[in-house]
Amino acid sequence: MAVLASIGTAGVPGVGLVMLTMVLGQVGLPIEGIALILGVDRLMDMLRTAVNISGDAVVSTIVAKSEGKMDLAIFGDPNAGTVTGDDFDIDPEAEAILATAAHHRPAE
Repeated sequence: MAVLASIGTAGVPGVGLVMLTMVLGQVGLPIEGIALILGVDRLMDMLRTAVNISGDAVVSTIVAKSEGKMDLAIFGDPNAGTVTGDDFDIDPEAEAILATAAHHRPAE
């Protein structure tokens, strides 16, 4: 049960305590033991999530490179994914519609 719980919860922040409650109940330990780790669980939870997500990203990168699906020029480009004001093509007609809709919104 603990192994199955650890696989699915590391990438979801805040779920560790829920899964710990379930595991403690399954093995017959008192659930009140959670109070002992409650103070440090937030820090541990953030670290678990960061390590899990980083590991997922590294493995995805390795698999993409080994399958020939990774564009190394984009991967090595420090400006990849950045957006400047020149990158947007704004439709003036759509902007006018949005501006009109924003002014005619009912008061809350």
